[in-house]
Amino acid sequence: MNNKKSAQIYQEATKYMPGGVNSPVRAFKSVGLNPLFIERAQGSKIYDVDGNEYIDYICSWGPLMLGHSPSQIVDGIEEIIKKGTSYGVPTKIEVDMAKIIVEAYPAIDQVRMVNSGTEATMSALRVARAFTKRNKILKFEGCYHGHSDALLVKSGSGTITYGVPTSPGVPDDVVKDTLVCRYNDLDAVRDIFEEYGNEIAAVIVETVSGNMGVVPGKQEFLQLLRDITKEYNSVLIFDEVITGFRLHYNSSVGYFGINPDMVCFGKIIGAGLPVGAYGGKKEIMDMVSPVGPVYQAGTLSGNPLAMYMGKKNLEILRDNPQIYTELERKATKLAEGLKSNIEKLGLDYTVNRAGSLVCLFFAKGPINNYEDVTKCDISKFNKYFKEVLKRGILLAPTQFEAMFLSNAHTDEDIEYTIKAIYEALKISHNL
Repeated sequence: MNNKKSAQIYQEATKYMPGGVNSPVRAFKSVGLNPLFIERAQGSKIYDVDGNEYIDYICSWGPLMLGHSPSQIVDGIEEIIKKGTSYGVPTKIEVDMAKIIVEAYPAIDQVRMVNSGTEATMSALRVARAFTKRNKILKFEGCYHGHSDALLVKSGSGTITYGVPTSPGVPDDVVKDTLVCRYNDLDAVRDIFEEYGNEIAAVIVETVSGNMGVVPGKQEFLQLLRDITKEYNSVLIFDEVITGFRLHYNSSVGYFGINPDMVCFGKIIGAGLPVGAYGGKKEIMDMVSPVGPVYQAGTLSGNPLAMYMGKKNLEILRDNPQIYTELERKATKLAEGLKSNIEKLGLDYTVNRAGSLVCLFFAKGPINNYEDVTKCDISKFNKYFKEVLKRGILLAPTQFEAMFLSNAHTDEDIEYTIKAIYEALKISHNL
């Protein structure tokens, strides 16, 4: 595999950007490689500047449920661009988009557009604190809710990969009101509410943690969060930056049947363009300026390009429920193929799946929390990753992320992937 051009670009990039990248998980540092630089993508395939073709299981970290550049979404965007890319004043498409989201998410009454998942979670917590007149928040080990200061505590993904569970530069005073529990641990939740319940403004949780691999929340765990936050008048926030519209068209509400008080969305509502949103019950959202006292603003919030793409994306998902049926079938096929691989090779590893999110953990299961995930054999994963990449399969360059399937992935893609992973496991483990 020739990566000469990528290597040259990377050398130049390191002169002008920290680590040569604009997000640490793109660096490939943890797997001992230089990053790939991408030229284009179409459907389930992505192509680097050296002309190498890969079946893509990153899918821009989740939002590309229809694959790369689907014609039914990108057709017509030139006309939107010609009309203007940003106005700084309202547009009708923002209203249309908000209506679609609220109708799809039965737990919320109103939504506010922002520009990223980090903005969404940061803003939702500010609103929840103002609504409850409390300061403490509860999060869970291994759940990543963006890089705002108060949430960079045992936060998963890149912070696990690079060994920074609490980032330098975050003052102690900022995180003193951030409580942390073990994911899926019911007793720990009960204990912390018994001690701090009347001080807890909000509980924020990924219903399926996608930043320590794929770790689904247990039904009884999520139900306890719903029940105990009601008991103590705390706000329950579902962070659906990864799971929103991916697990189900009605997101986690449709998948688990549990309603939060607030929700945060990310790039999927822009079909991959920079966007985010947070929403909640009307009495909570009435706290947000200009109606209420909680200030939050953004020049590019509700950007017409992102709204156009996102609206088309959600309309397609809404009007074609068979997309979810097919994604479930394909993800099941992939997960069962991976399980078969590790059984044939005698490897005591674990495959977790939730909807179209799949992860092969290099550790004995079950994998239910951050502690379980940290038992993974990272050196073995790194060797495996390189072998998989040689075979034209692009995975996230870390053990602690999901494989994201799209509607563009074919049965042939999945069958080839299963075979390639078998070979990569066999060679990387000297079997």
